[in-house]
Amino acid sequence: MKKCLTVGIACMAALLATSCGDNGHREAEELLACAERLYADGNYRACLDSITSLRTRYAEAVEVRHKALKLWQDASLKMTQEDIARTDSALQAVTAQYNAAQTIRERNFIGIKKDSLQIRYDALCGTVRVIHRRQQEE
Repeated sequence: MKKCLTVGIACMAALLATSCGDNGHREAEELLACAERLYADGNYRACLDSITSLRTRYAEAVEVRHKALKLWQDASLKMTQEDIARTDSALQAVTAQYNAAQTIRERNFIGIKKDSLQIRYDALCGTVRVIHRRQQEE
């Protein structure tokens, strides 16, 4: 956590240092480099936030935004895969509870949670398939 905070502060310092320049391309490159460091540190949410900021602040830096698209897809994929792992673990635990339930009432309440987790799991897997398809298109 401390390392992510340090990287974030370094990114902001780099942006402030380059913000006086006359070319938005250089600032966009700095923000992309910051996003790449956040991705390398495994801080995918902050990486996506940096790319969103890049898209908003430097709309004219098309080349940099194009580079950021691949990073966006990679960070989204990693974040979704982590979410799939958490959801799968929860689904397995709830399925075990469902199978061990003694009464119909218990099965019904646990079944609602199980169904919800299954739908979430299926949706996340669909998101991964879409990201993979878009990565292959490029």
